[in-house]
Amino acid sequence: MQKILFTLCLLMSNPLVAQQKVTYSFEEARDLMLRHSAALKVADAEVQMASKERGRVNALWWPQLQAEGAYMHLSEKVEVRQPLSYYTDPLKADVQRIVPGEELVTGLLDRVGQYTFTFPLLPQDIASVDLTAEWVAFSGGKRYYADRVAQRLVDVAQIGSERVASAEQVLLVERYYGLVLARQTTEVCHQRYEAMQRHYADAQRMEQVGLIDKAARLATQVAMEEAEREWHHAESVEQVRQTALKQLLGIVADEAEIIPTSPLLVSEELPAEQVFMESMLRDNPTLASLSLEEQMAGDKLRIDLGGYLPEVAIFGKQTLWAHGLPSNLMPRTVVGVGFAWNLFDGLDRERKVAQTKLAQQALAWSREDAEAELKVMVSELYATLQRTKSDIRVLDSTITLSEELLRMRRAAFAEGMATSTELIDAEDALATARLARLTAHYAYQVAMANLQAVCGGLPQPLP
Repeated sequence: MQKILFTLCLLMSNPLVAQQKVTYSFEEARDLMLRHSAALKVADAEVQMASKERGRVNALWWPQLQAEGAYMHLSEKVEVRQPLSYYTDPLKADVQRIVPGEELVTGLLDRVGQYTFTFPLLPQDIASVDLTAEWVAFSGGKRYYADRVAQRLVDVAQIGSERVASAEQVLLVERYYGLVLARQTTEVCHQRYEAMQRHYADAQRMEQVGLIDKAARLATQVAMEEAEREWHHAESVEQVRQTALKQLLGIVADEAEIIPTSPLLVSEELPAEQVFMESMLRDNPTLASLSLEEQMAGDKLRIDLGGYLPEVAIFGKQTLWAHGLPSNLMPRTVVGVGFAWNLFDGLDRERKVAQTKLAQQALAWSREDAEAELKVMVSELYATLQRTKSDIRVLDSTITLSEELLRMRRAAFAEGMATSTELIDAEDALATARLARLTAHYAYQVAMANLQAVCGGLPQPLP
């Protein structure tokens, strides 16, 4: 009973045993990663921001409507003051000319001319609420090309999001199939350790009956201990790969143990290199992004050239409410058309045009350079796939021969016709060939994922 309780305590204290085992195919792991990827969320947010910016640019096509209000207090009233003598003095002269010596009328006119006529225009307190509208009827093409630039920015952001998704899936291929490789490596190392255990047990019995000496038995023991060390090392590597994959999938480290179900495979038929090359030239996201940026530079050049043309705008103003502003002095409705033409700006427009042309040329050179580098990358990845397929075929034959050699060495060792060293070498050769084949399958998967990403597609598991 105590032994049972002790065993249960060990099981509960061991995190590896307590973990729930969860199986994931590559497709299931990919769906989980896409839901939890922070990089993809950032890329999607950039797409949304670019879309909002395009909406801001589209607002330039619409008229601008504003409501304005103001209140002013003047230090004094605004009024017209005119002395009446301005009018009576000419009358006096006319009266004297018509009736010389007339004193009654002229005296009356003098008395009237002493006064000043006052006509109020504006009071001290003035307030108004106005509605103004303005629409740019002609902008020299700047609005049209600004809208094109904004749309291309959305397209660039979308391509960036697709590129992030592709990079994340390449990383998933590396980590998912890296875990598959680690688990199978652990299995091969464990099988080698168990074989060495059996060899060591056989060596002990053979030493007791005098078929081998102590040195031969010790050789098998050393080989067994070395196999055990490599097995435990493989287990530690597997745990590291587990943690890396969990981080990518958004799984808590101690929540579960991932059991990948998609195997390491190699495509039976590999399309011609030219097929991948044409796909890269057509769909590569880097080339597509550079092409869009080059087109944007052309649109920006047209915006800069539009600076040589005038801008024409239609405007209007409607006073909704006014205090202290007589309608006969200040009309309530005003409409009009105006233009602005920058005739000289210190050669700033010329400098902008020259800079934009240089940027456009630099982007064209960058695209050509990127295209050349991508062609080399496609060729290298394709050569890796071909070389790896050839290596796998050779390794398949090597494993078959190694298994037959190991069978013969085991039989010979049991009869005392082979040394322990020969037996150990045969076991090592078989294990080495199996591990090399596993590594080759993994290298093929990673190379194919990178090639698919370079060609503009999303990495897919091999059929």
